[in-house]
Amino acid sequence: MRRRAVPPWAALWAVVFAVAYGTNVPTPLLLLYRETLGLTPTSLTGAFGIYAAGLVPALLLAGPVSDRVGRKRVVVPFVLLSVVTSLLFLAVPASVGVLFAGRFLQGAVSGVVFSIGTAWLGELMAAGTDDDVSARSARLTTAALGGGWALGPLTSGLLGQWAPWPTVLPYLVHVALMLPAVALLARIPESLPPERRRIGGPPVNLGVPRRARRPFLLVVVPIALGVFAYPSTAVNVLPLELGPVMPGIGIAVTGVVSGITLGTGVLAQPWVRHIGPTWAGALGLGLGAAGTGLGLLSDLTGAWPLLLPVSLLLGVAYGLCLATGLTIVARLAGPDHRGALTGTFYACAYLGFGVPVLLSLAGNGNGFTPGLAGLTVVSTVIALALSTRGARALVTPADP
Repeated sequence: MRRRAVPPWAALWAVVFAVAYGTNVPTPLLLLYRETLGLTPTSLTGAFGIYAAGLVPALLLAGPVSDRVGRKRVVVPFVLLSVVTSLLFLAVPASVGVLFAGRFLQGAVSGVVFSIGTAWLGELMAAGTDDDVSARSARLTTAALGGGWALGPLTSGLLGQWAPWPTVLPYLVHVALMLPAVALLARIPESLPPERRRIGGPPVNLGVPRRARRPFLLVVVPIALGVFAYPSTAVNVLPLELGPVMPGIGIAVTGVVSGITLGTGVLAQPWVRHIGPTWAGALGLGLGAAGTGLGLLSDLTGAWPLLLPVSLLLGVAYGLCLATGLTIVARLAGPDHRGALTGTFYACAYLGFGVPVLLSLAGNGNGFTPGLAGLTVVSTVIALALSTRGARALVTPADP
């Protein structure tokens, strides 16, 4: 019996999932690296945050380049780089520089594969109405990214805690997952024909229309920063702070917290349709304030089991902020600017990966308590500001 061929969009979905799986594999292992490399809290959070330094430039530059040369020629080298980067992490126990270089490269891989892969997936699925394709490709992309982001650290946390070769096996699992994904690349056709490719134009296009600048700056940017500020706090800051009270289980707990936070974020995103984006942003920041406040309590009391409800609260906050921001961006920008403005939104969102570094600096490298308190207060203030009538009016469509 002849087997059915894998549809090109399904093959690309598998590739995006496999790459997303690898991006957070190192996160639970930071507790191990702290011991083997003698890293300070600021160095550890810096190793986590440098991911954004590789991601944001790649995110802003990859789209215009792919518009000129095609999607496949840009994505394929970075999918291969994902494999190389996981192999590079095998040398981390011998060098701090390798840890930083690996995280930077993971950011660059993510910036290219996630942004261009999303556009490529939508174009491969071009059937039916544009709205149908857009909605379905968005759901599939969310599932690929969210599933990979959640399963990667969950698996590596469990392997890093109880399996042999804790700094080796988690990366080899990712490499094994990437091998069939790389093989699938040959089956995925280019979706942007030469006649549709852009000639000339600026290398970076932020895509913020003049009329959208004020609502984007005052409403969208604060929501965007919350997208990854909250999960990075849940999976990077709090487990590091509570590591001493979790002997023998800290790496596994970090993996579980990562899986819950990132997985919950995916499940929460559809709620925005029922809440409405004008209120969902304020709710997301409010839940972020509640989560960081509960995390602060956990830090002060040493009650590490509180990390589980914290991960739920911050996961929902992440999901609501992401879905709300994307919904508002679609309202603010016309078709000619929507792609560029979406990329700008993601660039702002990924800056949230730098929040753990700021929290560490707020405590002068001696702990995260002052930083967590400050993040709780700032989140509360922004949530209240976004719930005002004036803020909601900025992003409410005018009546025709």
